[in-house]
Amino acid sequence: MAGLQDANRIIRQSEKCSQYADILVPVFRALQSYRLRNLVESYLALKKLPTLLMENYSAFIQEFRNWESAWALEALCVIAYEIRILAERADKELASIGKTPEKLKGAGSFLMKVFGVLAGKGPKRVGALYVTCQLFKIYFKLGTVHLCRSVIRSIETARIFEFEEFPVRDKFTYMYYTGRLEVCNENFPAADHKLSYALTHCSPLKEANIRMILKYLIPVKLSIGILPWNLLLDKYNLTEYNNVVLALKRGDLRFLRHALEEHEDRFLRSGVYLVLEKLELQVYQRLIKKIYIIQKQKDPNKAHQIKFEVIVKALKWFEMDMDVDEVECIVSILIYKNLMKGYFAHE
Repeated sequence: MAGLQDANRIIRQSEKCSQYADILVPVFRALQSYRLRNLVESYLALKKLPTLLMENYSAFIQEFRNWESAWALEALCVIAYEIRILAERADKELASIGKTPEKLKGAGSFLMKVFGVLAGKGPKRVGALYVTCQLFKIYFKLGTVHLCRSVIRSIETARIFEFEEFPVRDKFTYMYYTGRLEVCNENFPAADHKLSYALTHCSPLKEANIRMILKYLIPVKLSIGILPWNLLLDKYNLTEYNNVVLALKRGDLRFLRHALEEHEDRFLRSGVYLVLEKLELQVYQRLIKKIYIIQKQKDPNKAHQIKFEVIVKALKWFEMDMDVDEVECIVSILIYKNLMKGYFAHE
């Protein structure tokens, strides 16, 4: 479109054409507005294209479902992508002039209609996962992640397509976002499975994507007791986790709190701060394990008998002042959460 000398003339001519004018005019208007950097007008023009198809909604749905092949699927996916991108840019433009950004929310409503079209039987359903991923990106951007649940149920409870039959690109994106949702729900085994799946299916050449996954997978791994290599953290510029890992290795609670405070803004933006904050139990667990190892070297027969006073002294060595009652409470939580096995023997 940038190479056309008179875009308005083409628009006027296309308006005189046959039934294709209704489809072509919004495209030309969107491209012309985009070339002029009028993103709001570009979004509104492009949005008219699917809207025109949806005006006679029931007829369009029936016709689309009656097609045996998915010949129009790729075009529909392109529209879904462009609608989201233009809506994001239009909202930025609206916000910059003091107006309420609302285009992305509208794009989400439209894509839900598209999802409904694709979620039926037949080969066109393979496009449902792509539209789902576009919806995830909108919901995460708007902070309305609870809206993801309905589309997740539609994908995961359907038996028309096996998950592995969807395109690799869409499976990767889907598992990444659903993995992030599991992190928010503190369902770490499920988060580990989904984010690990995304990492395994990510191209090694896409380092930015790998880093994006690791930002959430590393806190999950830490929560289940698996520490990453420093080489991995350095390679993908995730050095904010270096001191967190070191604190866990040492069993040093004070150092963990300092590491979280140092990079608090970054962890909060990623949405993993609360997950990392709960690593304090992992620190206590590792500290008690160190005490057990030391006692085993001195007296193997009584290594399993750890006195609360010994734990209190170890904490004081790390400049953490706690009494016996507090330590007993912490140990009971560790046992309850299956982070260690044991029982209390009060003499």
